[in-house]
Amino acid sequence: MKRIGVTGHRDIPPDAVEEIRDRLRAVLCDHDGSLEALSSLATGADQLFASIALDCGASLTVVIPSGDYERGFANAAELARYRGLKRRASQEVALDYPHSTDEAYYAAGAYIADHCDRLVAVWDGLPARGLGGTGDIVQYARGLGRPVTVVWRDGARRA
Repeated sequence: MKRIGVTGHRDIPPDAVEEIRDRLRAVLCDHDGSLEALSSLATGADQLFASIALDCGASLTVVIPSGDYERGFANAAELARYRGLKRRASQEVALDYPHSTDEAYYAAGAYIADHCDRLVAVWDGLPARGLGGTGDIVQYARGLGRPVTVVWRDGARRA
């Protein structure tokens, strides 16, 4: 079984979503054999990746950074998407962090990088804005020698 993990930005520019969705679909649907997708289901790239992976027939492993992770969702719609995807997961890995901290997010990203064959990064190429951000996880994965596929629309900028 091939295992593909994700790291990515929570805020994807609206004008880039369609291209990113198409590129994720190409990565996740054009493979031979069974596929396991690993995601923390954060708003944005993680949820988009997980939804597409499930649509492509992959099994989903959810990596939960902390005991209070659900409190970090900004509104009821974000939380509902998270819970809906989580219900469809075939496996859940809950890390031992009681609170959602940068360290917990870094640990979740590192777990995904440690347990995948390839990491997909929905990433603008800029440094992380805080510990555990996309740039940090890309650097970590590359340090492991893990192949990283960067998915982004040229010229797109996050807010």
